Amino acid sequence: MGKRLTCIECPLGCSLSVDIENCRVVKVTGNTCPKGETFAISEVENPMRIVTAGVLAKGLSLKMVPARTDRPIPKAKITEAMQEIKKLRIAKPLSAGDLLVENFLGLGVNLVATRAAHGER
Repeated sequence: MGKRLTCIECPLGCSLSVDIENCRVVKVTGNTCPKGETFAISEVENPMRIVTAGVLAKGLSLKMVPARTDRPIPKAKITEAMQEIKKLRIAKPLSAGDLLVENFLGLGVNLVATRAAHGER
């Protein structure tokens, strides 16, 4: 089976052709640097994404605090991650980069705030 991807690892945006057998990459063509092959293998065999979302806040300057995972998580876990984020409520002031959830979903990544939120005046 074949798949076409556009590499996002460098500004060239190479058009990759990926040959796949038994859910494993057997051949990558079209890449002009080694990053293309690495990207294709990762994207086919274990796609990962950074999750960004808003977390509900109570009594703060923002109604929703923007947050993100500090590292990518498996793409298959995004729905579960969003369900957990919906359960969160922030009630204390925080700064950008503050930890919201350590070891989020047991995946060894953290959920962090990406913007400061202060108490209402």
